[in-house]
Amino acid sequence: MKIRKCPLCGIYTLKEECPTCKSKTIVAKPARFSPQDPYGRYRRRMKREMGKDAY
Repeated sequence: MKIRKCPLCGIYTLKEECPTCKSKTIVAKPARFSPQDPYGRYRRRMKREMGKDAY
């Protein structure tokens, strides 16, 4: 069993169908960790420009 996320309304669930909007959910897994973090500078810049609510 894996946690899933609805791409339309953004809620998390364990079901394959969103209980709110009845759309198909996707597996919500984070990006793979890398000590080199090739996209870290872009992520930090976006976070600075968009504020704390960027994620």
